[in-house]
Amino acid sequence: MLYAIISTDVADSLQKRLSVRPAHVERLKTLQGEGRLVLAGPHPAIESNDPGEAGFTGSLIVAEFDSLASAQAWADSDPYIAAGVYANVLVKPFKQVLP
Repeated sequence: MLYAIISTDVADSLQKRLSVRPAHVERLKTLQGEGRLVLAGPHPAIESNDPGEAGFTGSLIVAEFDSLASAQAWADSDPYIAAGVYANVLVKPFKQVLP
């Protein structure tokens, strides 16, 4: 089943994000390589694909997992959690309708 992982950043998270981004992206590439990643990306703090110093306010990942528990465990082990980037993370089932 698909699960949405919806994360909200702490204030002024940009430097924390940048410090562990390679490890965060590597985990996403692993999901992609396994054919389980639907989409992933951050929420820019301003209306721009490159928000610069404004940074980001959170992230969205939609991926396939065996269960809610496995999706939650995967989310809990994100390098952004260990680095203190995320203030909170919500994981819930997701039903893709389109495309």
